[in-house]
Amino acid sequence: MTTESTLIKQHVIDPEICIRCNTCEAICPVGAITHDSLNYVVKADICNGCMDCISPCPTGSIDNWRMMPKSKAYSIEEQLKWDELPAELSAEELAAACGGDAAAAQEEAQAAVQAAASSSSAASTAVASGFNSAQYGATIPPWSAAHAYTNVYGPKAAEKTITATVTGNLRVTEVGKDYDTHHIVLDFGNLPFPVLEGQSIGILPPGEDAKGKPHHARQYSIASPRNGERPGHNNLSLTIKRVLEDHDGQPVRGVGSNYMCDLNVGDKVQVIGPFGASFLMPNHPKSNIVMICTGTGSAPMRAMTEWRRRLRASGKFEGGKLMLFFGARTPAELPYFGPLNNLPKDFIDIEFAFSREAGKTKRYVQDALRDRAADVAALLKDGNTCFYVCGLKSMEEGVVMALRDIAQNAGLDWEAIGGALKKEGRLHLETY
Repeated sequence: MTTESTLIKQHVIDPEICIRCNTCEAICPVGAITHDSLNYVVKADICNGCMDCISPCPTGSIDNWRMMPKSKAYSIEEQLKWDELPAELSAEELAAACGGDAAAAQEEAQAAVQAAASSSSAASTAVASGFNSAQYGATIPPWSAAHAYTNVYGPKAAEKTITATVTGNLRVTEVGKDYDTHHIVLDFGNLPFPVLEGQSIGILPPGEDAKGKPHHARQYSIASPRNGERPGHNNLSLTIKRVLEDHDGQPVRGVGSNYMCDLNVGDKVQVIGPFGASFLMPNHPKSNIVMICTGTGSAPMRAMTEWRRRLRASGKFEGGKLMLFFGARTPAELPYFGPLNNLPKDFIDIEFAFSREAGKTKRYVQDALRDRAADVAALLKDGNTCFYVCGLKSMEEGVVMALRDIAQNAGLDWEAIGGALKKEGRLHLETY
């Protein structure tokens, strides 16, 4: 069999049901996944079939494969243009690629599957030998987390969306700045929409993209606890920052964020989801929760904190320690800054980190972690502690490296601790 006719099991992503949540790219240990403004795609020459991205995907869009001649594998450029997955090659087409020998094609296909499994094992060993923050991220929830319902309203069929009514839209950053962030409340009336802290939903903005296609869903983390933004009501809240520039600083008007931030009370919104079955808080009484976030990454942290606060107020829960490390450029850009400062100090231990505060040294969340090394080390030792990281992708490596250094400086075996955090569902990385 020539190299040109060799078959590979190519990993592809279904653009019709992908909600562009970035989970796959964030968790891939070899950097095989990338994206543009339209699609998430897999680099055939890098993907080793390790399967780390499969279980965390909220919609299953990641779990798609195509047997392809190696020389004709779908390129990144092709995949970025897809509106739907291409049809699988027929047995005859695969046979033709193998010189017209159907038996050889079958044998080659089986070899491709075995090769993918073998390279997966080798890649896992290679990753484990060096530092990579993604390798410590858990893909399962803590053992005591409540059961999460997912995909009650699915992303593929428009008739399966649910209509929510806007009952609140409050700005939660300083007025007069371009980077305003909004706290938006959505009510589902009498229709069931069960959610947990740490889950997310998809919003379908009205209108069409440049290709004349309906806008794909925009994903937002839920900022309210399981019993509603208002206790006992079938509603939830979101924390949304208006996007006015891209990651390169170029002016852009975010379709989803601007649509949501401009909504008025009484407006109707099309929703899909909920999504997420691993970034969930523990429920057992002795559990400690360490939350590390930047900007709107605070949404799931607000949900967890508020649920613990309500349980504490009811006298039904004697919980473990709560710590929050919250980063932003300035206090003016930090959502919920006022309410956070009003929480009882014996309920939650908060460290703010500001990177652009006038006249002060830049301080990031990883710096705040190192400043509290003794407290963090004690929590790393405790098997009841769960860590949650949410925010910009650029923070992830620094945070996990800080945890590693804190453990090692305290005389702890980081590889053993890091492995346990992943295996036991106690270190969750949700960055974008």
